[in-house]
Amino acid sequence: MSTPKIAQRSPMPVTVEAGKTYYWCSCGESKTQPFCDGAHKGTGFSPVAYTAEKDGPVYFCGCKHSANGALCDGAHKTLPE
Repeated sequence: MSTPKIAQRSPMPVTVEAGKTYYWCSCGESKTQPFCDGAHKGTGFSPVAYTAEKDGPVYFCGCKHSANGALCDGAHKTLPE
């Protein structure tokens, strides 16, 4: 698999805790979106670590095409249907 599965065509808001590390699913196969559940095994994808700098909401990428790593950059708006 060289192209990730689009899990959702919008960002996934999550309230995070400062200093805590979260593992974002980069393959799109995880059942616990936006986080990794190990479904990437054998796909060539790996989870991406994100450590929160402060408490509060962040918007994880749901389409898996963000150039901003785990966080949404609006790439979902440019994907073909």
